Amino acid sequence: MKVHNIQSCHLGPEISPEQFISDHFFLYLLKGSMKAFDGRNTYTMNPGDAVIARKNHLVRYTKYRENDRFEKIIITLDEPFLRKFQERHPVDVPVFANDNSFLGIEATKFIQSFIYSLEPYYTGDLQIDETFADLKREELLLILLKANPQLASVFFNFSIPEKINLEEFMNRNFRFNISLDRFAYLTGRSLSSFKRDFQKRFGTTPYTWLKKKRLDEAHFQLSNQHLKPAQVYLEVGFEDLSHFSFAFKKQFGKTPTEVIESQHPGR
Repeated sequence: MKVHNIQSCHLGPEISPEQFISDHFFLYLLKGSMKAFDGRNTYTMNPGDAVIARKNHLVRYTKYRENDRFEKIIITLDEPFLRKFQERHPVDVPVFANDNSFLGIEATKFIQSFIYSLEPYYTGDLQIDETFADLKREELLLILLKANPQLASVFFNFSIPEKINLEEFMNRNFRFNISLDRFAYLTGRSLSSFKRDFQKRFGTTPYTWLKKKRLDEAHFQLSNQHLKPAQVYLEVGFEDLSHFSFAFKKQFGKTPTEVIESQHPGR
C-alpha cells in the first residue's frame, strides 16, 4: 500500500530537543533518509522503514532530504499512556536482553494500513485530532505487541536506570550535548552523587573533563581526519561554532583553521 501521499505528523507528547530519548516513540519514514548514532551503533532508515526509539538512550540524528523534503510519522508512547494501556490490556512482560537504541519494526500490511489510516484524523497543522489521538496510539500498540509480544518488556519497563560504570559510560558518550542532570540520571545517580563519583574517578569536575575531552577529540578529527571546523563542532558536543573556536584556541594556542593549515602547508 502506498503511503507517500501522507505528510509528516506527530502524535503524542513532544520529543525532547536534547540528544536524549525521554519517551519511547514509533517512527515511520516517508521521504528522505536518516542515520542515527548512539555511541556504539549506527542505524540507517529509508522510506518505508519503521523503528521503535527507546527511552533513556542517547542518540544523534542526521537527516537527508529527498527533493528538499523530509517526512515522517512520529508517535510518542509516553509512560502515562503506557500505564493506562497496561491497565486495560494486562500482558505478560517477558525478558528482553537487547539494549539497542532503535528496534526495527517490520512494515507489515497492518503497519502500512495503520499509517494510511491516520490521514483522515489530521487537523490543519498536521496533528492528529486530540479526540482520536489515544485511540490511534492504542491501535498502534496492539498491532506492535501482536506482531512481537517481547516488546512488552520494552514498553512496560518503568524502572529508572541502574548505577553503572561511570568511566566506561562517559568515555563512550562524552560527545552527546546533554545536561549533567541527564548524564547523572543515565548512570543511575543523583546529580550530587554523579559529581562526587566523577571527582573521585577522574580527579576533576564533569564540566572541565567534558570540555577537554571534546576539544581533544576535535583536534584529532581536524588534524588526522582532515575535517573542517563546521563539520566537527557539533559532532563533539558544542552548540556554537564561535564558542568552539574560542575554546579550541584557548586550549591549543591555535584556531581550528590554523591546525588544519599546519597539516597542509602551502594550500
